[in-house]
Amino acid sequence: MKYKLGFKIWLLIVILALSLISIFITPNFLQEGVLIVSVDSNSTAFDQGLRQGQIITAIDGQEIKTLEDFTNTLQGKYGFNESVKTTINTKDAEIILFSKQAPEITVSEVPKTNIKLGLDLAGGSRALIKAEDKKLNSKEINDLVDITRNRLNEFGLTDLKVSPVSDLEGNHFMLIEIAGATPSELEDSISKQGKFEAKIANKTVFVGGEKDIASVCRNDATCAGIENPQQAQDGSYYSNFRFTIYLSETAAERHAEITDKLEINSTPQGNYLSERLDLYVDDNLVSSLQIGEGLKGIVTTQISISGSGSGATQDEAIDNAQKEMHKLQTILITGSLPYKLEIVKLDTISPVLGKEFIKSILIAGVAALLVVVIIIFIRYKTFKSSLALLFTSISEIIIILGIASFIEWNLDLPSIAGILATIGTGIDQQIIILDESKQKTSLSLKQKLKRAFSIILGAYFTAVVALIPLLWAGAGLLKGFAITTIIGITAGVLITRPAFTEMIKKIGD
Repeated sequence: MKYKLGFKIWLLIVILALSLISIFITPNFLQEGVLIVSVDSNSTAFDQGLRQGQIITAIDGQEIKTLEDFTNTLQGKYGFNESVKTTINTKDAEIILFSKQAPEITVSEVPKTNIKLGLDLAGGSRALIKAEDKKLNSKEINDLVDITRNRLNEFGLTDLKVSPVSDLEGNHFMLIEIAGATPSELEDSISKQGKFEAKIANKTVFVGGEKDIASVCRNDATCAGIENPQQAQDGSYYSNFRFTIYLSETAAERHAEITDKLEINSTPQGNYLSERLDLYVDDNLVSSLQIGEGLKGIVTTQISISGSGSGATQDEAIDNAQKEMHKLQTILITGSLPYKLEIVKLDTISPVLGKEFIKSILIAGVAALLVVVIIIFIRYKTFKSSLALLFTSISEIIIILGIASFIEWNLDLPSIAGILATIGTGIDQQIIILDESKQKTSLSLKQKLKRAFSIILGAYFTAVVALIPLLWAGAGLLKGFAITTIIGITAGVLITRPAFTEMIKKIGD
């Protein structure tokens, strides 16, 4: 006897097809190479045009298909304290680098699907942060998120997510996630307020941020640079840096007003004003600059900032000088954070652990489904019902992943737990449908299935009401569980459960 597929089964098939398209139809599905996840913005690689999102296909003529190819090609190429030419072919361009070290980039395999993995699975850093000794409202936390995102972007940390979250008590937090990398700058850049002040005779001349700073020279060698390292008396090395900033008119007038009252001192090195320009970051003196006599009482918008970095070797001194200059430039551009921050929770997760977890979950999930199918077959002694249950459960997983891909939701550990919970709930409800269909009563099969579905609807609304508070519980860290579970059980009630009911009805007929 041939079965004619009903509307509910066709709806499930169409939704499944759309979900598979959402998951797998990606521009890079057949692309080989490695994907650039992040690029140090203060590096030769960045200056020459390497950017996050590009795909490296070859290095020095060697084809790059995997991460292993990438590592093997660069291995042994550097470390001889001399510049080396490296030709990098991306999907759209050829980039030539001359450097003493490997390109300062983080790479990963090219994703073959649109499924985005969260921090717990892809690896990276996550920090949950609150203002120290202050309870922020929603507007204040949103302002803090905007400023912090700008600062981290200026630091070159582009592969990140900064978002406001709250808990059930109404406390507001900021959540920072950097998936696919573990940048050392994260903790330092968010645990300090970054308050910059320039003072003359203990009077503030200008502060960091748009109010006083019109622009900061960064990548122009004519107004920013690092000097060759010098050796100190203790055998270590230091390297000075200098860059130009441009003040607003108000800050320039303030500078003129303060310097006009200073005296001029003569020294063997030249004539300078009697007070220095002292630079403070978080109330700590980081540099003290002499002021030339030509700036006395003059409204100037151009100021030269200098400092230094030190290290055990010349290369280390230059590297530290670059980092210090970049940090100071960033603080001058973005200004200070509006509040002192406290890190409530800081996690660092290896991507290796994420891969192992995914592998374990897949094995456990497949094994669990097979065991359930076997038990159903033993219990009801019907092969078709067992296959229908298996098909429906797999369909729910595909639909959840399809919707997650479509809305670009990052699947983290709580999200995976939500998928597992959905599978368990779905199997329970399908067993209810099977049990009701096998009950020997005077009711027709259609009436039995209708009664089973009324039970399922009651359970659905109860579950949704129970899950809603989890969107805010744990300062939003359990949101993934709530989102995927709600998506799963909603898809179950609207799509898979009706389709399964129709399958059982046709099998019963």
